[in-house]
Amino acid sequence: MPEIVSLSRNHDRAGFDCGVPELNSFFKATARQHSDKGISRTFVLSEQERPTVIFGYFTLTLCEVRTEHLPAAYAKKYPQHGLPAVRLARLAVSRKYQGKGYGGLLLAEAVHRTVLIAEQAGVIGLFVDAKEERAHKFYERYGFVSLPGHVLQLFLPLETLRLAGIK
Repeated sequence: MPEIVSLSRNHDRAGFDCGVPELNSFFKATARQHSDKGISRTFVLSEQERPTVIFGYFTLTLCEVRTEHLPAAYAKKYPQHGLPAVRLARLAVSRKYQGKGYGGLLLAEAVHRTVLIAEQAGVIGLFVDAKEERAHKFYERYGFVSLPGHVLQLFLPLETLRLAGIK
């Protein structure tokens, strides 16, 4: 049975390959260090019976977004200064397990955790920088909207997060 847990020393990151060198490199060399330093948190989807097998991962961090970078329909709702948000810094599924719905499962967990953060501290939504057009289309399917002038940067507003039934 798959489960999503915080990245730990017990997870075998060396064999992970999602097909995107930048995502592989971050996961293998940087993710745990950033967690230890409080920069971000990485969560892995693995089997309870074999926690060393990693289906995929995602990384969350906090960020600040300027109102002028939001789509106009959202920008008018907020004051003209930096706004708190959560950034989905990375999301990747191992090549071996792509096409099985694990990306959606990881995203659903990231959304859930973002809502929990919003309840405790307040954020306007979840932001992500898609690495490529295929990733952009993936996020659009779940309701993310592109930021003006930055097609690969997307935003999922808090009201959508709260209503999300991402499965």
